[in-house]
Amino acid sequence: MMTKEKASSVLTGVAGEYYVAAELTRRGYIASLTMRNTRGTDIVVTNGSSSRHAAVQVKASRKKKRSWMLSNKDERSLSDTHFYVFVNMVNDKPPVYHVVPGHVVAEVLRRGFQEWADTPGRNGHVRNKNNRIRIFNDEDGKYIDRWDLLGLDPIEEDIDVE
Repeated sequence: MMTKEKASSVLTGVAGEYYVAAELTRRGYIASLTMRNTRGTDIVVTNGSSSRHAAVQVKASRKKKRSWMLSNKDERSLSDTHFYVFVNMVNDKPPVYHVVPGHVVAEVLRRGFQEWADTPGRNGHVRNKNNRIRIFNDEDGKYIDRWDLLGLDPIEEDIDVE
């Protein structure tokens, strides 16, 4: 049986995925939710002509703080077309989307963990470098609504008409 806290966490994640899919659709893209066991991808999105695509991993939170918990697996970028969309869903306010390239997330997590691991903990104790928890934050809002980073708009191509 699922605890109330676990159920709430699962529902937050599912709501985040649907919010992101709806927002992508609202913007004119084709968004498809993947099966639950698809590694690193919650949504596959393409532009209207299907000439460009992106894989989106969604992380949702109901907290005011713009930070999300990830794992050490997220320190590896999967591809140039892999993105994270971090969603803040606070109270009855509209969701806030943070669109971040996967390689940026990977670098921030690697660097942040290394800084954490190299800094002595409380009372000077050595930190556990096997800790798998990683934190990504966008406190300055640099990635809010950066849907352009997905690169889904078609490239203008010169077409020779004879």
